[in-house]
Amino acid sequence: QVQVVESGGGLVQAGGSLRLSCAASGTFLSFDVMGWYRQAPGKQRELVAAITSVGSTMYADSVKGRFTISRDNARNAVLLQMNSLKPEDTAVYYCKGEIGVRGYWGQGTQVTVSS
Repeated sequence: QVQVVESGGGLVQAGGSLRLSCAASGTFLSFDVMGWYRQAPGKQRELVAAITSVGSTMYADSVKGRFTISRDNARNAVLLQMNSLKPEDTAVYYCKGEIGVRGYWGQGTQVTVSS
């Protein structure tokens, strides 16, 4: 059984920063890829950033230069540092860990950016 838990969401003013954390537990070695997704009301879930086990990263164009993803392989944890937040970043943020073709999702954490 693999469990993924996010933390660190909250309310912040535009231009502010938040850091999201994701920790995984269970009987497995490590995730091949860990990523952050978000879903705003009325919109589809979208990939925000992802990082592989060797540290390769990718970002959605909308967050490049503002968000930074990092991971701690020993702890099966991933962080998302979000700077210069905008109201359009408001969404529920989900962490996902992938092992082969299987994906494991967290329950989500709310991020609200006020203008």
